[in-house]
Amino acid sequence: MDVSIPNAPIPLFPLPGGFLFPHQMLPLHVFEPRYRQMVGDLLDGPGRLVIGALRTDRAHDEDPPPVLSVAGLGEIVRHERQNDGRYHMLVLGLCRVRIDEVPSPHPYRLVKCSPFVEIAAPTTEALDLSRDLRAATSSRLKQPLPLPDSASPSLLADLLLQTLGAPTSLLERAFVEPSVARRARLVLAAAAAPPADG
Repeated sequence: MDVSIPNAPIPLFPLPGGFLFPHQMLPLHVFEPRYRQMVGDLLDGPGRLVIGALRTDRAHDEDPPPVLSVAGLGEIVRHERQNDGRYHMLVLGLCRVRIDEVPSPHPYRLVKCSPFVEIAAPTTEALDLSRDLRAATSSRLKQPLPLPDSASPSLLADLLLQTLGAPTSLLERAFVEPSVARRARLVLAAAAAPPADG
């Protein structure tokens, strides 16, 4: 997916464990007044926002709570406004971006986005990783994996990561990792690990 990165600052929607992967459809329930205003403002424009995961190493009294420097750029593809002003919406993940927070005149936060540059796996390693990722993901799904043979190891690693129910610390490490090969090996190792007790 070839995505243009917005030049102007765009809204940040911070979420605990909020990882928006490329190609993912993320349902959101928006109820806080500042984020209701954010959605209303977004619907007057391109409808793009950044979903930022709150850092797990943050102090719980930090205000505003810090988010990871790598986040998911998304676009609202469906929304439904409730009678009380809340929104139910679906956000499509477009790509990872690096973010820097900028001053905001709104009650919600704004960030400036820059490209997140992935380091592709070498061709021979990519073939092996794709095969292993596809097999590990297929073993967790009830239906056959609905992806073409040409699906990239980056996409397959993200998909496997979403099926693992992994702890947030692992999601953080994998989400921000620019090397596709390292990300894939990290996720494959997590998939092969025996489940933790209790």
